[in-house]
Amino acid sequence: MVLSFMGRRSTDPRSKESCYQWELLARALMSMVSEGLIEEKKVDSFDAPYYAPSPEEVKFGIYKEGSFILDRLEMFEIDWDGGDGDNYDATPTSSTLSNGARVAKTIRVVVESMLASHFGGDVMDGLFQRYGEMVGDHLAKTRTKYINLVISLVRKV
Repeated sequence: MVLSFMGRRSTDPRSKESCYQWELLARALMSMVSEGLIEEKKVDSFDAPYYAPSPEEVKFGIYKEGSFILDRLEMFEIDWDGGDGDNYDATPTSSTLSNGARVAKTIRVVVESMLASHFGGDVMDGLFQRYGEMVGDHLAKTRTKYINLVISLVRKV
């Protein structure tokens, strides 16, 4: 069996590499709270089920569960915006902002239904517009990567 999922290099689950995209989404939500577009109690009661494990946690979980042998574990870095890392330029440009919008669209596909059911669908366009701008600002300052773990497992006989 081959599995591919988000992970992190660090053993610290609070590291920026595993959750900063969600921190930016929280900031976008809070900016809407400050303008009275979303109720703060709704933000406080929202909980997204997300966890990005480290390779050590994956190995331990497989060992502890006991049904599989870990054949191989690989870790890959992927630019947030899916861009070409060799041609990275951290100067703020309109293309950087469009990269932020591209990341926002990607995250929107993953979480919009969950967010819309909690906050209402009428705020989604504004939320992801803000989020895209925040991601664009972040990408203009730093090159950020997702960590993707790919594992190959063999079922024990």
